[in-house]
Amino acid sequence: MLQALYKHPNEAGTDEAGRGCLAGPVTAAAIILPEGFTNNVLNDSKQLTETKRDALRPILEQEAVSFSVCHVFQDEIDEINILNASFLAMHRALDTMSHRPSFILVDGNRFKPYPAIAHECIIKGDGKYMSIAAASVLAKTYRDEYMAQIHEEFPMYNWKKNKGYPTKEHREAIKKYGLTPYHRKSFRQLPEQLTLDI
Repeated sequence: MLQALYKHPNEAGTDEAGRGCLAGPVTAAAIILPEGFTNNVLNDSKQLTETKRDALRPILEQEAVSFSVCHVFQDEIDEINILNASFLAMHRALDTMSHRPSFILVDGNRFKPYPAIAHECIIKGDGKYMSIAAASVLAKTYRDEYMAQIHEEFPMYNWKKNKGYPTKEHREAIKKYGLTPYHRKSFRQLPEQLTLDI
């Protein structure tokens, strides 16, 4: 069962999606849930089906005291590296919230401190706290929606299905068609040595 609050009323949970992808943005969400918010379905987005995530999104958006979602795109990822891009996406989501949080809960074990607001990093926090789980659902659904849009431009990579992650199918398409402007050039797109299946 997810906990409603960690320490403070008006605390924001933040999480990102798409860190390990070969293409597309890293997307972060920040959300403040109202005191007393409960939802029996809400969980770490990776534990939920796409149908459940899509059903939760409008509920979270409607119920939230405040929320924001921000993409950091591939060119910026290549420039500052994926870890810094993840922090930047979370900071931008926090920057653009309509309510200033009293405290920030971050999924994972590393974060770049946000100006003038204390934070706590929670390992596997998206499976422990409602606000982080809610942020994980928003980040994932917004990013998936974006990947489905750019899939229309380059359907041969099947981003609608793999969302830019390094699946065998995605790597095969890169070998066949090369890179698109949406690919992260700083990532190793293909293994250096291809082993033979013998």
